[in-house]
Amino acid sequence: MIIKDANLDIIATRRSQYPMDNKPEFLLVGRSNVGKSSFINSILGRKNLAYTSSKPGKTQTLNFYGINGEFYLIDVPGYGYAQTSKENRQKFGMMIEEYLETREQLKRVFMLVDFKIKPTEDDLLMYNFLKYYNVPVTVIATKADKVTGSKKQKNLKTIIDTLDLVVGDDLVVFSSVTKLGVKDVLKRIEDILSN
Repeated sequence: MIIKDANLDIIATRRSQYPMDNKPEFLLVGRSNVGKSSFINSILGRKNLAYTSSKPGKTQTLNFYGINGEFYLIDVPGYGYAQTSKENRQKFGMMIEEYLETREQLKRVFMLVDFKIKPTEDDLLMYNFLKYYNVPVTVIATKADKVTGSKKQKNLKTIIDTLDLVVGDDLVVFSSVTKLGVKDVLKRIEDILSN
C-alpha cells in the first residue's frame, strides 16, 4: 500500500461528530508516551502530521486521519498517565467505550505496547476491554530499536504471555526509528480493505 494522501480530517469528542461516510476505520490505542504519534507519522510517511509531545497525555480527542480517501486511522487519548485527572480519565474511557459500542466501520485496533517493558496493568485492562467488544487486535511492540540481541525473544514472549493473545490477534515488532514493521502494518490494512 502506498500512502498518497493523509490529513487530520475530524477531531471528535462525541458520536455526533464522527464521520458519516462509512469508510473503514482502524483505531489506535496505547499508553501515554508509548509512541502513537511516531507510529502514525511512520506508517503515513509524514514528519509532523501527528504531533509528538514531550508531555504525555496531550491527545484528548478522537482524531480521525483520512488516508487516501479510503479509510480512517483514529488516534485516541493515551491511557495510564498518572497526572491526568480522574475526571478526564473517566471522560476518555466513556469516549472510547461509546466509539466501540457504536462503530460498525471499525475493522481492527492497533494496540501499542512498549517492547522494552512487560505490558502494564493498564495494557492488560485495555486488551481485555477490546476483547469484551470482540474487536480484532494487532499488538504493536514499539521502540524495538531500543531492545538488543537476546532480549528480543524474551521480551516478545513476555508480551504474548502477559496479554494472552486470542486466536486471530497478532503482533508486529515496530520501530519508528528504523521503520521496522511499517510494511507489515500497511500490508495488514491493505489485506483488510481488500476483503
